[in-house]
Amino acid sequence: MDDKNRDVAAAPEERANSKWLDAHSDPLAALYTFSQCMGLADLHADGDYKLVVADLGTGAYNMKLKVYKGTALFSENSIIDLPTALAVFLMDTNEPRTPAVAVASGSYIYIYKNIRPYFKFTLPTLSISTAEKSVWDQVKQETIDMKTMKEMLEGIRHETGINALYCRRYSVDNRLPSFLLKQQNSYRNEVTERGLTTRTQRFLMLPEAEMQEFADVHKHTPLKRQTVITCLDTMKKSMADGDAVSCLVLGTENRDIYILDPEAFTVLSVLTLPSMPVFMSVSGLFDVDFRIIVACRDGCLYTLKRDAAEAKSKVDLGSQPVGLVRLDKNIVVGCMDQTLRCYSTKGRKLWSIALPATITTLELMDQQRHGFKAVLVALTNCQVHVYKDKYLVDVITCDDVITGMKFGRYGREDSTLVMVSRGGGILVKMLKRKAQFVEGSHCGGPPLTQMQKLNIPKKTKLFVDQTMRERDNCVLMHLTFQHDLYRLRFNTAKAYVHSLQSSLNPISTSLTEPVKLSATVLTRMHARTHALVLQCTSVGSRYT
Repeated sequence: MDDKNRDVAAAPEERANSKWLDAHSDPLAALYTFSQCMGLADLHADGDYKLVVADLGTGAYNMKLKVYKGTALFSENSIIDLPTALAVFLMDTNEPRTPAVAVASGSYIYIYKNIRPYFKFTLPTLSISTAEKSVWDQVKQETIDMKTMKEMLEGIRHETGINALYCRRYSVDNRLPSFLLKQQNSYRNEVTERGLTTRTQRFLMLPEAEMQEFADVHKHTPLKRQTVITCLDTMKKSMADGDAVSCLVLGTENRDIYILDPEAFTVLSVLTLPSMPVFMSVSGLFDVDFRIIVACRDGCLYTLKRDAAEAKSKVDLGSQPVGLVRLDKNIVVGCMDQTLRCYSTKGRKLWSIALPATITTLELMDQQRHGFKAVLVALTNCQVHVYKDKYLVDVITCDDVITGMKFGRYGREDSTLVMVSRGGGILVKMLKRKAQFVEGSHCGGPPLTQMQKLNIPKKTKLFVDQTMRERDNCVLMHLTFQHDLYRLRFNTAKAYVHSLQSSLNPISTSLTEPVKLSATVLTRMHARTHALVLQCTSVGSRYT
């Protein structure tokens, strides 16, 4: 039997042993997106959850917000710029409790309510460099030529890059020289103020023949500098209930984290990072206490808290992150070096495993009915691995590389996995209700007996009292132990000397009489025989 027929014959057996049901597959859906641009939500508060996707289109046009109901496209709205993230949240307490959809695109966040445009939030503008503004003012007054303008703008860009590198090098590693500590904040402000605007960046990329035309078109437009959004998440505002009002948390290219009010869409708090954020994990309540763990472009993890405006702790990953998932009190990070790593919220590394291929995306698998949590890892070898802690418990094989995943309730089925492939296809799989994941069933690793917990008895009151007594009298107990040890050594030496003086030992201690005497009692039936052996212990002796 050739390989093709063997694969066809093995396919029904694999489907029978699989833990997933193939609900829907459309390889021609023409849907191009990532996990950050996907969400599952009950948009009409009718219990029927729908798939919300921010489609990237071609990357330059045809970007749309699509809503899928079941296996069909329910609605779509055009998006002006390339979407970078999507979040579903409750912004008010009105009935019915219909969630809103936030789509981050460029410098804006588009809010949709009932699948219709509702509000547009614009990021605050940033300060403009005085030198850059002066150059464009000269262009407006026509007192400068294009060659001189290009040289001046390139000089500003070069100086800005040097200052940014200097500030980032010392502020990230927390090793700024002592004589420059007072200037640290001023350097950060200088870098922020002297960042180039989008107009200047586009001008420097143009060939010399098109610079004059570009300057004539834009010289009368007010100069403005804005940053762009890189990641988006939500945070409960005052209550931890599932249907509580949530705030939007967004990261920007300017290394800032903004927390927005869900009703007025005003900035509640601004936190600063040493590098550009790419992935976030938010926990806690804004009105009480919260923690934001951010994976940044410099290959490090940073932790932000409510009472700190800047990141305090830092974890060096050693490689660029490609995904971040929060699993209870642990953080699971996928890196470009084909490793999956787990850290505690305090930054301590718990474990790390090597994967057979490069990671494309991560997704949290939370099966609340059975209390099962795992991490879904999509790889470039067209497989999706399911990891419970550091153990591989399942492997899903697909026809194409998966670039986007979302696990949750879809339609009226709780445990549904929606996947989007690199070629634009969409796959929907439902977890079987009797499916069980066994740790270590898909890998060699240590035996299962090592994963079983030891039956350690509980601490009794007697044990606790004894522990307290030892802690309170540790010095006295050590002195008593040393006293008993010295007494034991003294008694042993005293007995040895007594045996030598009384000739009680079987070996002679005199060099002139090198003999050894031993006695043996032999018993056979009712007869008893005594054997005395006298042996000469001198060197070269053959007599006994």
